Amino acid sequence: MPRLQIITTPAGEELAVLPRAEFDRLAALAAEAEEDAADVAAYDAAKAAFEAGGSVAFPPDLTALLLKAKSRLAATRKWRGLSQAELAARADIQQGYLSDLETKRRNGLPATIERLAAALDVPLAWLS
Repeated sequence: MPRLQIITTPAGEELAVLPRAEFDRLAALAAEAEEDAADVAAYDAAKAAFEAGGSVAFPPDLTALLLKAKSRLAATRKWRGLSQAELAARADIQQGYLSDLETKRRNGLPATIERLAAALDVPLAWLS
């Protein structure tokens, strides 16, 4: 325990005197706590704005795939446990075209992306 001295002023106010190193340590901890509180407030504000905009959060296991996949489409297909051939058949497109969409060699027409979202049973925004 650091040395601590309490001094009472003539007005009756109690002051704590402690070593400078202890003061610096406590000041650093207070600054870190303020930064943590600011981070929590920023997260809460961003989450509220996200939810107010009607956005749908990705499930955690899909989020993990998104970090590894070349595209949202590829990650979502893998998350649903489908092969390219299976998804292509469900969306009534060629497997090679789906491959091009997943690797972003081609951009899909809006109607195609809508069919893919329906075949994957996910919101269209997930593939946009």
